[in-house]
Amino acid sequence: MNDTPSDPIGAALADPRIYQDRDRYHALLTRLRSENPLYWATPQGYRAFWVATRHADIQEIERQPEIFRSGPRLELFSLEQERRIKESSGSDSAVGKTLLHMDGSEHRIYRGMSQTWFMPKNLRSLEERLAQLAREYVDKLAATGGEIDFVKDISELFPLNVIVMILGLPSGEAPELLRLTRNFTGRESAPVPQGMVREDLIVKASREIFDYFGAVYDERRRQPREDVASVIANAIIDGKPISRPEALSYYLLLGLAGHDTTNSTMSSTLLALMRNPDELAKLRANPDLMPTAVDEMLRWVSPVNAFMRTATRDYPLRGKTIKASDAVLLLFASANRDEEVFADPFTFKVDRRPNPHLAFGYGAHACLGQYLAKMELRAFFGELIPRLVSIELTGEPALGAITTAYKVTSLPIRYKVQPAAA
Repeated sequence: MNDTPSDPIGAALADPRIYQDRDRYHALLTRLRSENPLYWATPQGYRAFWVATRHADIQEIERQPEIFRSGPRLELFSLEQERRIKESSGSDSAVGKTLLHMDGSEHRIYRGMSQTWFMPKNLRSLEERLAQLAREYVDKLAATGGEIDFVKDISELFPLNVIVMILGLPSGEAPELLRLTRNFTGRESAPVPQGMVREDLIVKASREIFDYFGAVYDERRRQPREDVASVIANAIIDGKPISRPEALSYYLLLGLAGHDTTNSTMSSTLLALMRNPDELAKLRANPDLMPTAVDEMLRWVSPVNAFMRTATRDYPLRGKTIKASDAVLLLFASANRDEEVFADPFTFKVDRRPNPHLAFGYGAHACLGQYLAKMELRAFFGELIPRLVSIELTGEPALGAITTAYKVTSLPIRYKVQPAAA
């Protein structure tokens, strides 16, 4: 596996279409882990970058944020995409400077302003409301019966309404927030209007969301409440009120990252349970396995494929030298199939122990909402599985062509769900 000017491996990783074919994608990652776990990628039209595929290497990099920074090159964009985003937005990022782009003390300060809210002790107050919301959606399944698209009718909506709940938005706002979310997360496959390019859609979708959350920000500044939207709007950073752009980027990250990753984890988990009926039966027979099963759901799906880090100095790894200013693509999806860490990594096991997956990242940038995401998955599948009588696919699942995230866009099913016990 020698580096060549054409670099078909780098080209494959840079092509969003490979992320729609998980068998092909994971076959490539398996090959890299075996033959060249720290790979120098030189796809045409892109700045060259390293590719880290091993669990241990990704942990080593992530535990040293002072050496491997998240900004400014966070995602895998071509030179042309980078140029168009900068031209359209005036910065390196179409979504502003979010927590994902911050490092060092700046990251600690901004993360800390809402971190307490997302800790398990505080989130326990949401358990009853999450259980009720899960019951409502499983009741919807029972009442609908027959056939649905699980993504459009259930998994896209359940986490969205959790976001509406924690931000303190009126329930009637869910359809508008869903429209904005679809515009943003579906930008890779949406038709491009004449006179525009795809990068313009990214910036346009971001601005629409900023306009929406701008009204939320203004209202919470005037009348704070007991919700996350108020925590953000009234945060004090280095003795000064948080700026409007910083607050809006924070809203965007919580709203989109919290929604889309849980959406795809729910739909992909349901697919895994359909394809592994023995595991579904095991979970039905032993509901106490649910917390363990949730970790396996997250490992299996790996809702975030990858993020980039940039070296601040030369760093030796795997007998090679990552030079200062080199970018490293961290493939979390590969780490979660690493044969050195997971026995039978391509087998879905609801009772897998131990399970040190990196679905939420690792180190300083580990996902802020990871405990909430686990609560959502426990609540929904804890309600669904005891009531699920039968389920099967009625068509092929569809995946989005997105390099950063694993996104299920359609999951057509036929099923039967029992009504709730009186």
